[in-house]
Amino acid sequence: MNLSQTSNPMHTLDWNLAWQEARKHKKNDRSDNSHWNKRAASFAQHARKSAYAEEFLRLLAPQPQWSVLDVGCGAGTLAIPLAGMVQQITAIDFSDAMIALLNAHCVEHGLSNVAAKVIGWEDDWDQAGIAEHDVAIASRSLVVHDLRTALMKLNNKARRRVYVASLVGDGPFDRKIFEAIGRELDRGPDYIYVYNLLHQMGIHAEVRFVNHGDSGSTYSDLDDAVEKFGWMLDGLAPEETERLRGYFSKHLVKTASGWALSYRRSVRWAIISWSKAA
Repeated sequence: MNLSQTSNPMHTLDWNLAWQEARKHKKNDRSDNSHWNKRAASFAQHARKSAYAEEFLRLLAPQPQWSVLDVGCGAGTLAIPLAGMVQQITAIDFSDAMIALLNAHCVEHGLSNVAAKVIGWEDDWDQAGIAEHDVAIASRSLVVHDLRTALMKLNNKARRRVYVASLVGDGPFDRKIFEAIGRELDRGPDYIYVYNLLHQMGIHAEVRFVNHGDSGSTYSDLDDAVEKFGWMLDGLAPEETERLRGYFSKHLVKTASGWALSYRRSVRWAIISWSKAA
């Protein structure tokens, strides 16, 4: 039986509303800038160890003449390496702690072509002076309620192309660790909501996947492992800390460079992109 367009969920479902409903059930919502201000240093350290940035930039294939808008830039996971590949970067984030770290990294690396500003998704970008750029990117930063508006803002600020990196499944979050300390893990809506909404908006995007193992982080000892997992786990209660220590006691193994988890996970991100000409 052929389904008519009116009975096809792809056409009838409001994917923006579906995104909002899915976010209501998300555990550990991180849309508050106070969360990121507190976690800025530990998250930035974790992000620097990941192979994600290298993979994203390979797919981006930056051009020397480009201007790039990096939305939700964090402490410069992409902006720092990208600065040496393009003409100009405007990097925005709603966390002033992240922007402070990015500015410090720019000074450290002698970068003068990165303009970092404390601006969030919900702010008026025109009023904040955000001009049109050749390319707009939102890398793992779609922590928004109104997805449609966020995607349109990106689209409107790009002359050539837009790149969005979105969660696939659990992403970098280790479900085994959450279960070990007695917490649920619901990461909320992933990339398929983004792709389907773009389709409804008349934007026919491409999807490519960045597949890599976890960071393969090593730790000096058990205490170091517990401390460094702070980027993933918020507000550990004393009993949760003990469960986490117990989990690491069972699953940390000695390596040549320290201690590491005895298993590796596959972490996937969807890189969704579209051309303005299309």
